[in-house]
Amino acid sequence: MQRQAASYGSDSDPRYANVDERKRKRMISNRESARRSRMRKQKMLEDLVNEASLLQNENSRLRQNINDNTQRYVEIESANNVLRAQAMELTERLRSMNSVLQIVEEVSGLAVEIPEIPDPLLKPWQLPCPVQPIMASADILQY
Repeated sequence: MQRQAASYGSDSDPRYANVDERKRKRMISNRESARRSRMRKQKMLEDLVNEASLLQNENSRLRQNINDNTQRYVEIESANNVLRAQAMELTERLRSMNSVLQIVEEVSGLAVEIPEIPDPLLKPWQLPCPVQPIMASADILQY
C-alpha cells in the first residue's frame, strides 16, 4: 500500500515531475507512432486492393483477347479446311481430265497439251507454310 501512496505522491514531488513528464511525452509519441503505422498499413492495403483490381481487369481483358483470337483461329482453320478439300477435289478433277485427254490423244493420234498437276496439289501435307495448332486457351490463366 505504501508503494501506491508513493506513486501518488510523485505528482507533487519535483524530483519525479521530470520523469513523469518524459513518460507522458513517450506515451504520446508512441501513440502518434502507432497511429502513423496504422495509417501506413491502411494505405498499403488500399494500394494492394487497387493493384489487385487492376490486375483482375487486365486478366479479364487478356482472357477475352485469347478467346477472340482462338475463335478467329477456329474460323480460319475451318475455312482453310474447306479450301484444302476444294483443292483436293479440283486436283482429282484435273487428274480425271488429264486421263481423258490422254485417251483422246491415243485414240485420235493428235497431240494434245496435257497440263501438269502442280506439286503442292499433289503433296498438300508439304505446303510452304505448315499448319501448327495454337495450344493456348483462356483456361490456362484461371486458377
